[in-house]
Amino acid sequence: MQFGICVATKIDDWQLIQYAEELGYDRAWIPDSQMIWSDCYTTLALAAQHTSRIRIGTGVAIPGTRIAPVTAHSIASINRLAPGRVFLGIGTGHTAMRVMGMQPMRIRDFREYLRVVRTLLRGEEVAYTYNDTTRTIRFLHQDLHFLNLDDPIPLIVAANGPRALKTAGEFGDGWVAGVKPGPEAFLGDWQQVQGGAEQAGRTLPDSFHTAAFTTAVVLQPGEPLTSDRVIEMCGSQVAAIIHFVYEIYQQTGQEEVIPAGYRGIWDEYCAHVERMETPADKRYLQLHNGHCTFLVPEERRFVTPEAIQATCLIGEPAEIIDQLRAVEKAGLKEVTLLPPMAAARTVFKDFAEQVMARY
Repeated sequence: MQFGICVATKIDDWQLIQYAEELGYDRAWIPDSQMIWSDCYTTLALAAQHTSRIRIGTGVAIPGTRIAPVTAHSIASINRLAPGRVFLGIGTGHTAMRVMGMQPMRIRDFREYLRVVRTLLRGEEVAYTYNDTTRTIRFLHQDLHFLNLDDPIPLIVAANGPRALKTAGEFGDGWVAGVKPGPEAFLGDWQQVQGGAEQAGRTLPDSFHTAAFTTAVVLQPGEPLTSDRVIEMCGSQVAAIIHFVYEIYQQTGQEEVIPAGYRGIWDEYCAHVERMETPADKRYLQLHNGHCTFLVPEERRFVTPEAIQATCLIGEPAEIIDQLRAVEKAGLKEVTLLPPMAAARTVFKDFAEQVMARY
C-alpha cells in the first residue's frame, strides 16, 4: 500500500508537499480547480524544486478548462523539474466545471482528449481537432528539451461511474476513485476498468496504479465520532461528498446514488439547499463553497457519524490498519488523504506516525 496526500492548491503553501515528503508519503496530488484555488502547475513547479523523492502530479487535471496540447505541455514541463516523479491525474471535471454552472466533459469528448494527451506525451504525432478543424500536431524542438518526454508520465484517470471506469481501462496507466472504497465496491468498479481495457484490446500490466481519495482521523482512546476535533478534521471531505452526490442526484433523479451513510440526512440537506439565499439559477456559486478546504458552519449538522464512516478512514490505529488491509487485499494500491486546509498538517502527521509507521 502506498500513501498519498491531496491538498487545497495554495501557491504559497507549497511547503505542505515538502512536509509530506519528510513524513514519508509516496505521492502528492495537486487539484486543478480555477475558481476556488491557485493554479496547479505553478504550485507543482515550486514543489518539484523543493522535493527529491515524492511523486507529484495533478489531482486531478480538468480537460474542460485547457485544451489537450496545453495539458500535455504543462505536465511535461513539470517533468523537466522532477524527472521520473511526475504523473498526470485527470478527470471529466466535477467541481471545476460545476462551480461555474457547467457540466463535466462528456465521456465521448473525454476519450478523445485522453487519446491526444497520451499520444503527445509519447513524443508522437497525433490528429487533433480544434473548432471542427483537424490537423496533425506534435511537440517541436524535442532535442532541445523544453519538455521532458523521455521519462514516462503515467496517465491516471479519475472515474466513479461505469462509462468513466471503462475509459480508465481503455486509456489509463492507472485509475483513481473520488470516494472511499469498501472492498466489495472496489472490486465491482475494478471489473468495469478491466472490462474497458478488454474492449480496447489491452491487458492491464501489474504496474497499473489504483488509488482512492478519502481522508483519515486517528481517534484518541474513547473519542466519539461526534467530537469537535473529529468534525474539524474531516468535515470538509464529508461535505464535499454531499455536494457531489447532490449534483448527481439532481441530474439523474436516482436515489441509489445516495450512499447509505447519507440517507438519514438527505431530505434535510435537500431542504437546506432550497433555503439557500443564492437564487436557484446561480446556486452553484454557493453549493460548492468550502469545497475540500473548510466546512461551512451551516453544514456542520450534516457531518454525522454515519456520513463520517461512509467517507473517511476513522478509528484507532489498529482499526484503520484493518480497513486498509481489507481494501489492499481487494487490489487498491494507494490511499490519498484530502483533509481541510487548516487541519492538513495535523492529519498528515497523525496518520504518518500512528498508521503508516505501523503498517
